[in-house]
Amino acid sequence: MSAQPAARPFEIRRARPEDAEVCGNICYQAFKTINDFHNFPPDLPVPEIGVQLLSWMFANPDFYCVVAHSGGKIIGSNCLDERGVIAGVGPITIDPQNQNNGVGRALMEAVMDRAKERKFVGVRLVQAAFHGRSMSLYTKLGYIIREPLAVMQGSAQQHQPSGVTVRPMTATDIPACNALCHRVHGHDRARELQNAVSAGTAMLAERGGRVVAYTSALAFFGHSVAETNEDMAALIASAESMGGPGILVPTRNTELFRWCLENGLRFVEPTTLMTVGLYNEPRGAFLPSILY
Repeated sequence: MSAQPAARPFEIRRARPEDAEVCGNICYQAFKTINDFHNFPPDLPVPEIGVQLLSWMFANPDFYCVVAHSGGKIIGSNCLDERGVIAGVGPITIDPQNQNNGVGRALMEAVMDRAKERKFVGVRLVQAAFHGRSMSLYTKLGYIIREPLAVMQGSAQQHQPSGVTVRPMTATDIPACNALCHRVHGHDRARELQNAVSAGTAMLAERGGRVVAYTSALAFFGHSVAETNEDMAALIASAESMGGPGILVPTRNTELFRWCLENGLRFVEPTTLMTVGLYNEPRGAFLPSILY
């Protein structure tokens, strides 16, 4: 008679808005612990930022969020951004005292099952490149490494390229920006752009009245798309600083990465874009968000 698999010492359930405070504090502590160990600055400067972030995600119908629960308390959480044809994973965080016992795998499997159920054509995430355990787990779950990324912070205002006009995006600009994203990536991120325009963070760059680049936000949770590196540089140069830890620059794009280094931006930490399902090699310049 074959042995039955051991029961999990925890349960996975749907997150509720009231879970955000404890999960936000776990999010802060989990990222701080791994970053401190590898001598990188924390992604979240204070626990309140983690609470605010997960409060927004847990209450947002465009996100599917789950928590791990054990012994009467929450020990971790994970979210799936469902705003496009591609789903984005994260942040996945586990209480440091409860790591390495299968909680991370279970939280990942929960959102991946959801993505399969909802028939997303692809799932993506960005992980800290120095976190070997997470990279190993995601690889075993079927993810493929696509891009090494550098989180960059700073200001390049005094170096804005000529011939490009950068301005705030309006709702009437969204179709042109969606078309640009589709040319570069093979899909758009329309609902994210709608959210960004409503929040007042979206910007675009024009040449001769034609949209050649846009950003939902020059920030950790923002993504950007451009026809050329020069167009992307115009967007980057328009910002006084980058939101959160910074923007994510693909280091395989040596020209853009070098431009950032030579024009006032500093390297913060290495990250990695990983994917399952649909992925087209970008046909232009791009900056992923921390979700993808």
